[in-house]
Amino acid sequence: MEGYCLKNTEKFQPCSTGRRRVQQLSGARSVRDKKWPRSFAWGTDAVKPGLSLLIVTRRPRSLEGPGPELGLLRAGPFTLTCALGQAGIHPLKKEGDKATPAGRFALLHGFFRADRSVRQVLPLPMRPIRPQDGWCDDPQNPNYNRLVRLPFRTTHEKLWRADSLYDLVIVLDYNISPRRKNRGSAIFLHCAREDFAPTEGCIALRAGDLRKLLPRLAKKAVLVIK
Repeated sequence: MEGYCLKNTEKFQPCSTGRRRVQQLSGARSVRDKKWPRSFAWGTDAVKPGLSLLIVTRRPRSLEGPGPELGLLRAGPFTLTCALGQAGIHPLKKEGDKATPAGRFALLHGFFRADRSVRQVLPLPMRPIRPQDGWCDDPQNPNYNRLVRLPFRTTHEKLWRADSLYDLVIVLDYNISPRRKNRGSAIFLHCAREDFAPTEGCIALRAGDLRKLLPRLAKKAVLVIK
């Protein structure tokens, strides 16, 4: 199976890859999340490469404590806690509504912080984030929902962040082709905050889970949000 190496280079680097066994790591559960689902970080089962379908749903309220609504991401035999947009999941997303869009989206490509991330072999094209990388979120601009170079004259999001949310980030095929004004931008799969604080509309996983999930995906994996 051909994959892509995370290297500190401007180009995507095809590499050969093989099966790897999931490693068990220690960790502490969140105070408000006492019934945490199985995680790659604690699991002992081997997960084979080639996962083609990821499914995100709302986490049942019976498992929730006080705080924002969380989600569950199902990946093969594992169910992982994830953060959702502050407004939850919505079928008709609009720019700035803080909702996570419902639908079926391909995982297109991604970015990583070469100064922070350990090199991995992934099935998706990846390239390092640069300090001048941004993402346009202005619906009136021709570059809406596109990668742009900073400085940029209109509203945008910076990909090079002081925190760790974009240390590893995957672009979802939401409002990419075709693009529609005001239907939302920068919908990613990325690293979550430690407390799973709500996102602006993205899906966010614990960093350790995301790093272990991505090498096990198929080249044409899709994420279904419902």
